[in-house]
Amino acid sequence: MSTAVLVSFRLGGTDGVSVEAAKWAWALGQLGWRVRTLAGTGCADQLLPGLAIDADQPPTSRELADALADADLVVVENLLSLPLNPPAAKLLARVLAGRPALLHHHDLPWQRPRFARLPPPPDDPAWVHVAINALSQRQLARRGLQAALLRNAFDPSAFAAGRRQALRDALGVEPDELLLLQPTRALPRKNVPGGLALGAHLARQPLLHRAGWRAVRYWLAGPPEDGYGPELTRLLADPPLPVTHGLPPGGPWDPADLYAAADAVVLPSFWEGFGNPTIESALARRPLALGPFPAARELAAYGFSWALPDDWTPATHAALAADLAEWLAEPQKWRTDRNEAVARRHFALAELPLRLDPLLRRVLGRSALP
Repeated sequence: MSTAVLVSFRLGGTDGVSVEAAKWAWALGQLGWRVRTLAGTGCADQLLPGLAIDADQPPTSRELADALADADLVVVENLLSLPLNPPAAKLLARVLAGRPALLHHHDLPWQRPRFARLPPPPDDPAWVHVAINALSQRQLARRGLQAALLRNAFDPSAFAAGRRQALRDALGVEPDELLLLQPTRALPRKNVPGGLALGAHLARQPLLHRAGWRAVRYWLAGPPEDGYGPELTRLLADPPLPVTHGLPPGGPWDPADLYAAADAVVLPSFWEGFGNPTIESALARRPLALGPFPAARELAAYGFSWALPDDWTPATHAALAADLAEWLAEPQKWRTDRNEAVARRHFALAELPLRLDPLLRRVLGRSALP
C-alpha cells in the first residue's frame, strides 16, 4: 500500500485549510492510500513545531526528511503557497525536489496585501499545482505555473441533523429572535463591520416583523486572528445590534449544529479562496447574504440563486437585507431548494476520489483507482 503524507502549518482545526485537508485525506484513503498527516501545530499524526506559522526556527533537514521518508506522495496544504514561515517552506521545497507532490493552493501571496510583491510558489517538474478557484489558476498561469483546478467538496449528509434547539438554548437565543450567523474567524478580510451593518439593516426590515421575528441577533462564530483582537473588541463594545461571539459550552459543536441553530447566514468577506459557507449554507437550506469576493461569482455560475453585490456599501447592506428578509419571510421559496440541488450536484464529497485521480495520474504516471 502506498503512503501519502499531508503536510501543513497546522491541521485538525476548523480553519478552511484543515477542513479541506481532512477531505483529501479521506479521498486518498478511498483510493487505497495509507495517509499520514504532518503539521507544525494542531492535531496531526506527527507534529514538527518548526513548521508552525509562529515557529522561531524551522525543523532540521534531518527531522523533515525523516518525517517524509516513507512518503510515495506528499500533499502540501498551503505551506508552499503563503509565505507564513519562509524558512520552513524553503526547507520543504528542498526536501521535496524531484519527488511526487501535489501543492494544494488555498491562498496565494499576491492575494494578501502584505505579500503582494512576493514571488509565486516554488516549482519542480515532479510536482503538480492545484488551485481551488479559477482566478488563482489564471494568476498562477500568468506567473508561469500551470495548475489544475479542483474546487472544494462537501458531504451533503453532514448537514441533515444539526442540533438546532440545543445550540440555541446554549446561546440564550429566544424563539422569536432571528439568529444571523457569520461562520468565520475574525480577520480584516472577513469584514465583520460589513456583516454587523447588514445585520442592523436586517433588524429594521418590516417584512421580518410581520413574519413574527421580534429581533435580530448577530453571531460571529470564530475567534480573532492575525492581530485583529483589539479591533474586534472595539467593534463589539458598541455594536449596532445584539451580538454573540464564539461557541458556547456544551459542545463540541460541529458545522451542522451552527447552521441548524442559525436562521440565516452572512459571508461579508472581501476575499475568500473558496468560501465554504456558500456551499454549506446551501446544503443546510439557509438563506445567504454574500460579500463581493471573486470566488463567489465563480460559484454562482453553477446555478446558485444568490444576490451578489458589486461592492460593500450602505446601499448594498440595505439591498442585501431586503433580499434576505424576503427569503426569511417565505421559507419555502424556490431558491432554497434550487441552491441545495446545485450544491449536491456539483460539490459532492463522494465525487472527490474520482476528481483526484487525474491529478494523481499526472504526478505519479498511473491511476490511483483501486
